[in-house]
Amino acid sequence: MSRYIVLLGPPGAGKGTQAAAISAKLRLPHISSGDIFRENLKNKTELGTVADGYISKGELVPDDITIAMIRARLSLSDCQDGALMDGFPRTPAQAEAFERMLKDINGIVTAVPYINVTEDVLVDRLSGRWTCRKSGHVFHQKFNPPHEPGVCDIDGSELYQREDDKTETVKRRIRVYLEQTQPLIEYYRQRGLLIEVDGRSSIEQVTIDLLSAVHRKDQS
Repeated sequence: MSRYIVLLGPPGAGKGTQAAAISAKLRLPHISSGDIFRENLKNKTELGTVADGYISKGELVPDDITIAMIRARLSLSDCQDGALMDGFPRTPAQAEAFERMLKDINGIVTAVPYINVTEDVLVDRLSGRWTCRKSGHVFHQKFNPPHEPGVCDIDGSELYQREDDKTETVKRRIRVYLEQTQPLIEYYRQRGLLIEVDGRSSIEQVTIDLLSAVHRKDQS
């Protein structure tokens, strides 16, 4: 039976970095729902064209379209032993559909690691980014500050703060994520699959903790 791991974490938790590290260690493909959407839209697949019809109107893509894209990706040969899921499922309804999908392909969700980081730490990580106007080089006022405030080290152009990097916007993004994801967290907690890992540690330590937690689930 193939195993599937669903990785959860708010913006700023380092989910993308951890997904790449964990998938490499476990030798499971990293399946990002965002990548799947972009690929379908770029290649103008039948599903991508249907999804684009909703996106262009500012509407949410229906679950059945999203699930069909995921199903098509999981049917490829690199997923025969399972995968690490990133960005899907997002709701209990999608989680139930995912379980039904996995039954058809002899798969099962074995663990749901959740990178838990307090809101103040997330805001600190996300709201200090400044971007170079000329080439898009990114600096952080705390973790990677420029030598001269407001000036790009690389090409000397002005640094500015994008709207989605401003503190109030960041706080709103985090609140929306937590509100939308809480039902999914509870869904997997009730099924005994959720594993909470402290995301405030170093990148390396979080990777170690995630892998350890997944292995414990595998043995339970």
